[in-house]
Amino acid sequence: MTKKAKVNAAILIIGNEILSGRTQDTNTSTLAIWLNSMGVYVDEVRVIPDVEKIIVDNINLLRSNHDYVFTTGGIGPTHDDITAKSVSSAFGLKYEIHKEAFKILESYYKPGEFNEGRQKMAWMPENAKLILNPTSGAPGFNIENVFSLPGVPSILKSMLGGLKNAIVGGQPIKSLTISLKTVESEIANSLTKVQNNNQDVEIGSYPFFHAGKLGVSIVIRSEDQNKIDNCNYQILEFVNEKKIEVVDR
Repeated sequence: MTKKAKVNAAILIIGNEILSGRTQDTNTSTLAIWLNSMGVYVDEVRVIPDVEKIIVDNINLLRSNHDYVFTTGGIGPTHDDITAKSVSSAFGLKYEIHKEAFKILESYYKPGEFNEGRQKMAWMPENAKLILNPTSGAPGFNIENVFSLPGVPSILKSMLGGLKNAIVGGQPIKSLTISLKTVESEIANSLTKVQNNNQDVEIGSYPFFHAGKLGVSIVIRSEDQNKIDNCNYQILEFVNEKKIEVVDR
């Protein structure tokens, strides 16, 4: 039986405010956790400025190398919100008013409030599929394997439920974390042996500093719970041999 290839995705965070440090990116974590639950591995994350050529070049590269691409940011009403125009350019599509999006926004705002700036949020690539927004009215959109979502974290999160039927992934990706009161150098060789013996399981090692104490969290990720349990057993075996304390975090 041929093993099914992993379904993968890339995340493209668009916005000068992220690059300048004014705004903290939390959308990567939200999207990655959600995609993992859908059986989609996030292979790459990029943060880029509000520059059309850069957006176009990145979209074209990522959509050719990944099953899915998710963009966040740049679909609002201001002059620097150019994601929809850039996606249109990337696909060679006309940039135009989406009639259904226009109707949704027109009915969302009170009479007289649907001004020219807000009307800009109805401009999208031709024939775009809408991603409905239950929080603030303005929809995202989807062209082929590219999904464009807003940058506001709470709004983005509220829109993911409407995408479930559009994403076809593999088995949900499960994970287990073991936190140890140690340093990486103490476990490096033993952990490498476990990884070499379980090459189809992803094992990561992440130092932490908590309540004045140093430690290392080992994260085991796989679609197969049995493989996670097997790695967990092998890791705890050398942890016990070395008399390393397992801690709660």
